[in-house]
Amino acid sequence: MKLVVAIIKPSRLEEVRQALNSLDVHGMTVTEVKGYGRQKGHSEIYRGTEYAVHFLPKLKVEIAVDSAQADAVAASIRESAQTGRIGDGKIFILDLLAVTRIRTGESGAAAL
Repeated sequence: MKLVVAIIKPSRLEEVRQALNSLDVHGMTVTEVKGYGRQKGHSEIYRGTEYAVHFLPKLKVEIAVDSAQADAVAASIRESAQTGRIGDGKIFILDLLAVTRIRTGESGAAAL
């Protein structure tokens, strides 16, 4: 099993969700996060005063999938979240050692 973690622009969430639904991936966790990479923030003007925004708002999407699906899920996220501009995000694929469904006690791939 794998855990696919994607950091994406908030405006691309619906496209990512639809793309994952088309792959029969329905469970995901979405968290509002802030951060920066090469983009390093930007400057904004508020009431005539310029200030630097170092941490930009992003969404962290986490999806637990079977190992065979991980590459397809990552490709689908990449295609649906890509705008071609700096700050589109990153995708990480991590090994997932164990999963247990709390309600039923199922574990492993059956719990996904």
